[in-house]
Amino acid sequence: MVQLFDFEKPIEQLVQKISELQKFSADKEIDLSQEVAVLEKKVAFLKKEIYGNLEPWQKAQIARHPERPNFYDYIPFLFEDFIELKGDRLFADDRSIAGGIALFHGIPVTVIAQVKGKGTKENIKRNFGMPHPEGYHKAIRLMDQAEKFGRPILTFIDTPGAACDLAAEERGQGEAIARCLQAMSGYSVPVISTIIGEGGSGGALALGVGNAVLMLENSFYSVIAPESCASILWKDTTKAKEAAAALKFTAQDLQRLGVADEIVREPLGGAHKDLRQTADELSQVISKYLVRLRSEKPEVLKEKRYQKLRAIGVYQENSKKTLGISEKDLTK
Repeated sequence: MVQLFDFEKPIEQLVQKISELQKFSADKEIDLSQEVAVLEKKVAFLKKEIYGNLEPWQKAQIARHPERPNFYDYIPFLFEDFIELKGDRLFADDRSIAGGIALFHGIPVTVIAQVKGKGTKENIKRNFGMPHPEGYHKAIRLMDQAEKFGRPILTFIDTPGAACDLAAEERGQGEAIARCLQAMSGYSVPVISTIIGEGGSGGALALGVGNAVLMLENSFYSVIAPESCASILWKDTTKAKEAAAALKFTAQDLQRLGVADEIVREPLGGAHKDLRQTADELSQVISKYLVRLRSEKPEVLKEKRYQKLRAIGVYQENSKKTLGISEKDLTK
């Protein structure tokens, strides 16, 4: 059964009404084509009205839709001759991160992605897309290989956040993420990071240090999940909707703030409504940036990546006088 959100139910009610009229028309041999046509126009209008004015929390719901395409769904549409490479050569193979080598528009590339499962059984196998340290170690191994052979790196982000269980902490989760950030900042090959669903916390940022950061239209990228934010600020997870609005984490917000370079369009209702259309849009946008970045010199790529990160956010330096702090206060 297809999952429907509350804001989608008015559309589904009209669709069911159309189906009932068509069945009644066929059974009774009555021409109801005009009535059906009127309702179809209403459905088209309602889709544009609802999906064209989604609130941040509604976008987050679409980004988390259980049928939303994951990395493996996109492979046949984006790549040729994909060869998956497993293991971190240190501990284990983390199934919440997949990676390997492939051809993208005839260009050899290294691809790395966080992967959620489809259904409970696969989600458990992939730890719901939350990588352990060995997942990030695997990512670094593959990216180092890409640097060695001069292959562009394409990362695909879709995670609620890194694994936060005891085993992950014992194996150095924070250090693994930090090493990923450090490694990505120093590569001399083009790096393109695309958020295809959830982009949660440091677990997402670990694969997000790119020369270009792309976001699917209904994806989000945030330092914290809205539920966690609501729990901290209001001690009430039911205020996740308010937290989502305050976080400014949608693709549209982040493009305006200079974090995302471009938004990849999705079909009305989300990527799960038409995988091929979404993949075609994504392919075109990645290709545009890859062509541009491959023309840059290695030292320029590194410097621009650094400057891109430095340009994110704003800060203000205040003197002690401006803050109203005395020398006596500072020595207390």
